[in-house]
Amino acid sequence: MRDVRRVLEGLGRTALLPFLTAGLPHPAESKGLFGAMADAGADGFEVGIPYSDPLMDGPVIMRGSELALAAGTTLEVAFSVVEEVASLGRPVLAMTYANPVMQTGWEKYCQRLAGCGAAGLIVPDLPLEESGPLREAAQGAGIGLVLFVSPTTGAGRIEQVAAADPAFIYGVADLGVTGERSEVSQHVAGLSARVRGITNIPLVLGVGISTPDQVRAVKVHADGLIVGTALVRRVLDAPSAGDAARSLFEAVTALRSALN
Repeated sequence: MRDVRRVLEGLGRTALLPFLTAGLPHPAESKGLFGAMADAGADGFEVGIPYSDPLMDGPVIMRGSELALAAGTTLEVAFSVVEEVASLGRPVLAMTYANPVMQTGWEKYCQRLAGCGAAGLIVPDLPLEESGPLREAAQGAGIGLVLFVSPTTGAGRIEQVAAADPAFIYGVADLGVTGERSEVSQHVAGLSARVRGITNIPLVLGVGISTPDQVRAVKVHADGLIVGTALVRRVLDAPSAGDAARSLFEAVTALRSALN
């Protein structure tokens, strides 16, 4: 499961990669929530490492990070959650921010993730121009680094991203921070066409994709889809971890059905 690109290319269909913050609602209960999503048909996971200043995330995921930190989810605890989720037998991408990676050290952070069984790393606030040391560290640890494109990314920039050989290209489907949207982004088709006109590296879309109808509308444009805010919200709204697991199972089952 380490080579997430090979997994995406080998599925023969659009992959579903749910996002959830490590440590929600409590570190001891995280694996059960990811397990419920695995049972519902998730092809892999984006595990959010909670951080106090999440630049890309909207209010729901920010609240999830706050609660996970308050529940005792330190960096080491988050690594243990990544290891537990990886034991479910699906690719795991750890999403974090540049500051904790730099504070830990590029190589040490990547080696630690590799030791947990992670397939790769997503760092949304690290510019391509400054990603060289982390790319080298990730390659040395045998994990992939994901790089971003957005609706405002031109062809030249996409070529630079592709030349860096990421594990996959994360296509930001809509402008702004993470969050649920009432309508499908009008940028998806054009973004996908620009990326696919330049490279065969898998394209995974995220940000603003929340409902089965939205998944149905955009699945043809991507090799994978990430759904996050709608799932974190279900955990925040659930009165117990058991209720959260049932709610996540129902949500991911519906999303998986929309992809099939």
